[in-house]
Amino acid sequence: MTSRLEQALEHLKSNGVRMTPQRNAILSYLLNTMSHPTADEIYKALSPRFPNMSVATVYNNLKVFIEAGLVREMTYGDQSSRFDADLSDHYHALCEECGKLVDFAYKPLDDLEKTAGELTGFKVKSHRLEVYGTCSDCASKAKA
Repeated sequence: MTSRLEQALEHLKSNGVRMTPQRNAILSYLLNTMSHPTADEIYKALSPRFPNMSVATVYNNLKVFIEAGLVREMTYGDQSSRFDADLSDHYHALCEECGKLVDFAYKPLDDLEKTAGELTGFKVKSHRLEVYGTCSDCASKAKA
């Protein structure tokens, strides 16, 4: 059985993308984190292993992964973009206090695109849903 990383690497290779150690590390980091990191967070996590890597290198590689359909970019107002390698149908809850972003699935929304298409006549490609509030950690701190 092949891992998600091996599948992603094969996908990139079949699309003519040359793999570098930095590119491999960035992709591996994204596939193994649940934190929806910013480019700067990825840079800070990997810079000890790759001291010559710049934030621009991280951004450029993220663009390659987005174009290859391996990563999705999520923007939230004026904040830095976050990146998610989990392309399954899921939604996000965002803490307005600390910025934590948590995945959740909600089966009743699975047919949303089909229903929206039927009601509007649109050929719907995708949708995005976020809920905003305060995470349990921040709520506990506020009570203390």
